[in-house]
Amino acid sequence: MEDFLKGRLFKTREGIFGRIKNLITGSRQTDEIKGELEEILISSDISVKTTKEILDKAFAGIKSREKEEFIEAIKREILNIFSRVGDPVLRNGDLKPLTVMVVGVNGVGKTTTIGKMAKTWIRDGKKVLLGACDTFRAAAIEQLEVWGDKVNSKVIKQKVGGDPASVAFDAFKAAKAQGCDFLILDTAGRLHTKHNLMEELKKIKRVLGKDNNAYPQEILLILDATFGQNSLAQVKEFNDSLLLTGLVVTKMDGTAKGGAIITIANEYSIPIKYIGMGEGEEDLIPFDPKDFVDAIFS
Repeated sequence: MEDFLKGRLFKTREGIFGRIKNLITGSRQTDEIKGELEEILISSDISVKTTKEILDKAFAGIKSREKEEFIEAIKREILNIFSRVGDPVLRNGDLKPLTVMVVGVNGVGKTTTIGKMAKTWIRDGKKVLLGACDTFRAAAIEQLEVWGDKVNSKVIKQKVGGDPASVAFDAFKAAKAQGCDFLILDTAGRLHTKHNLMEELKKIKRVLGKDNNAYPQEILLILDATFGQNSLAQVKEFNDSLLLTGLVVTKMDGTAKGGAIITIANEYSIPIKYIGMGEGEEDLIPFDPKDFVDAIFS
């Protein structure tokens, strides 16, 4: 897995580790080295706040000015951050179906991510139902149906312009009646700043919770890694409205802004469930903190 990640995370690795390893430490002063490291981390799209926390903790334990010690200290602190939020396990307890509500802004890859998740679970012998709660665009329903056909999963839908919460309720009833292990609800892409659209998501959550307030067990926000620190505002707004249970970060293979995921992990206590590493159906993988950090510092 490390070799796979190392190859896919080339841009992030070169943006962070590739520049850190070229620091010439020698007899230079620690403050000078720290200043250069701060510049590298911030330019890699790690926030000023998170950069300061990483370096303050890393330098507190450094006994020499050897390059390898600086690198290991920074790696250790980043791993500590990720270890707090690395949680690929989806929660269901004894309730079936495990209902996953997928949210996010336009263009981040929600429907594709849903298809990949469904494929993974069906491959593991689980029964998965999909709900087309993006009723604003016919193309969105069609795209979900294409994925349903690919993975052999039924799609519950209504006509374009229908009530998304009604679709969610119909899908939930069908999933229970059919004994499904998973129900995944695709929702319309929306700007996190649009109040009325966020209210629709809250309505879906309320409708599902009428059966049991534990539903939906998972509310996953899909983030596009190429957005960098712009994703922070999305996390805040969606979390304030819905109380997110997890994050999925897509397009990690195509960005040098991968440092933003470190900021998100540090500043929000929301588990990172999966990362997307490409367009292929097998390129959505559970987030493993150690594998990820090893790959960018290899």
